[in-house]
Amino acid sequence: MSSSYLPATTEQLDLAIEAKSPTEAISIYYRILESPSSSPDALRIKEQAITLLSDLLTQENRAEDLCTLLLIQLRPFFSLIPKAKTAKIVRGIIDSVAKIPGTSNLQITLCKEMVKWTLEVNRTFLRQRIQARLGALLMEQKEFVEALELLSGLIKEVRRLDDKLLLVDIDLLESKLHFSLRNLPKSKAALTAARTAANAIYVPPAQQGTIDLQSGILHAEEKDYKTAYSYFFEAFEGFNALDDPRAVFCLKYMLLCKIMVSLADDVAGIISSKPLKYMGPDLDAMKAVADAHSKRSLKLFESALRDYKAQLEEDPIVHRHLSSLYDTLLEQNLCRLIEPFSRVEISHIAELIELPIDHVERKLSQMILDKKFSGTLDQGAGCLVVFEDRKLDAIYPDTLETIANMGKVVDSLFVRSAKIMA
Repeated sequence: MSSSYLPATTEQLDLAIEAKSPTEAISIYYRILESPSSSPDALRIKEQAITLLSDLLTQENRAEDLCTLLLIQLRPFFSLIPKAKTAKIVRGIIDSVAKIPGTSNLQITLCKEMVKWTLEVNRTFLRQRIQARLGALLMEQKEFVEALELLSGLIKEVRRLDDKLLLVDIDLLESKLHFSLRNLPKSKAALTAARTAANAIYVPPAQQGTIDLQSGILHAEEKDYKTAYSYFFEAFEGFNALDDPRAVFCLKYMLLCKIMVSLADDVAGIISSKPLKYMGPDLDAMKAVADAHSKRSLKLFESALRDYKAQLEEDPIVHRHLSSLYDTLLEQNLCRLIEPFSRVEISHIAELIELPIDHVERKLSQMILDKKFSGTLDQGAGCLVVFEDRKLDAIYPDTLETIANMGKVVDSLFVRSAKIMA
């Protein structure tokens, strides 16, 4: 970067735009920013130069230079322009850093440094938004406790200022954090608070879609898959209209809900009715799971989990529900296989179901303890002994009920006699 500055004029901007290489253009933008002029026209030109410079540094993946630009070089410039424009530039550069892959830790450091600066210059509204962004970054890095500590103080401050739009963002983030920590009651409470704040203002479609998506996730966690499906559908419609990449995840979760309520046959119809742009490994994965569920085939199920590991096992929401589905499918298959037998070798069952013997033995013992069927494991002989289901004679529960009623009569008579004696 040259030490000599260039005047902040439209001609110099045009010169940078027409530069033959990004390096040359970046150098010109830096020299424009070094101009000492603080006239309204010069400030306007510098704002444009900052925007164009940020775009170029992002294209060149120069995240460190973006941080230096924001933390050091633009500090004097911020004192010359209104607070609203400062906030716009700061958030724009942070967004530019976020577009560069592998910069999560750098973004966290940048946000923390900017929070310190906003405290020094008393920029409250900007600080609150940067802290909310920092909380989201900490959540992405799985620093859930630190993120919650940050938000606990921030949310009280924002409520006092009654900034409902920011409050919706923070409540949503808090809901996601509590969900990640498996604290469903607090996650639902935070989501309710977000909905309450959202009802009082106009909420942008993207934010409304995020609320619906989180609502669907929480209802699915409570096994209310029909309600979850309707929320995922609303979120999909909103994101689809915005061409938001999250639309495909909403569609994926819609298909998951259909599978979980044993309507796997509907999956192919839903997929075929959606735009071709969503076709890809995510939908192929759900289609493979639906096919395995329809055929009640554990082999196909495991094959789908193996072939689409990134789409199924590495997605925590899908993985959690599919684990439950796999257990249910395994139990149904085992019950169907042992039904004709009174005594059968565990190795034979494992061969029929095409699973390891120790896996089958462990699952059978769990099913016996859960009273899914009546039987015992003869581990010495390596056999499963299945007991006949004995029908409970109705006389026993009736007798117990009669004795309980007689006890109530005796207690009532005792109370009456005590009153008479008194």
